[in-house]
Amino acid sequence: MRMLMLTGSLLMLAGCANFGMPDPDPSQAWIDLDARQPDTALQALQVDARQAIDKRYFEVQPGSHELKVRYQFPVEATNIGPDAETLWRDCQLSVKFKEFNAGQRYQLQAGSIGFRPWAKLYDEQRKVVGQGTPAGCQSS
Repeated sequence: MRMLMLTGSLLMLAGCANFGMPDPDPSQAWIDLDARQPDTALQALQVDARQAIDKRYFEVQPGSHELKVRYQFPVEATNIGPDAETLWRDCQLSVKFKEFNAGQRYQLQAGSIGFRPWAKLYDEQRKVVGQGTPAGCQSS
């Protein structure tokens, strides 16, 4: 019985995660955002210096674009020093790609190694087509 309730709860949560997401426009490219580590946040900020419409994804015309994202992540005490506490970083990353194609889905993944954030842009075949460059970080 517990297993049935747990499974039902997980399915409900999975359904809610995409609640309110629009259907992709086939005349544009869709970029999903995926933070690779637990307790992190990845948000869409800008496309070509214009404010992103929705912080959960990007949808862009075919062609060349620069995407800016906000990535928030913890730096564990083991990466700082023996008496340190977890430190939160709030970073912006810029990803440039010249060949977004209409109707294609891309995935932008972000993570960190110690204090350094990273981002990679994948196409539908899971090939890396772009990498993020840091555009500034703050600690909190």
